[in-house]
Amino acid sequence: QVQLVESGGGLVQAGDSLRLSCAASGRTFSSYDMGWFRQAPGKEREFVTGITRSGGSTHYVDSVKGRFTISRDNAKNTVYLQMNSLKPEDTAVYYCAALLRVGPPPAVAYWGQGTQVTVSS
Repeated sequence: QVQLVESGGGLVQAGDSLRLSCAASGRTFSSYDMGWFRQAPGKEREFVTGITRSGGSTHYVDSVKGRFTISRDNAKNTVYLQMNSLKPEDTAVYYCAALLRVGPPPAVAYWGQGTQVTVSS
């Protein structure tokens, strides 16, 4: 069992930056690929980015390439999402996930509870 707790969400203006963190419990963090998903109001949850268990490979949805960066620190059981040049369309609840594989498609083993990111224009 892995428990995931996200933090770092908030309200920002377009063009600003935010860094989300996801802290994982348990000693098996490095056994999982990790990912971030988001769900905007009235839309389905979508994959945003993923990172392999060693951190050696990352994947991004086209809409965030060049703006978002995923990273992980296996010693701290934490995965990060650095979001730069934020746009109003990035507004969503962001979910951290422990993945059996990044894929595509990603295979989710565990979900976090989500953190709200709101970008005003």
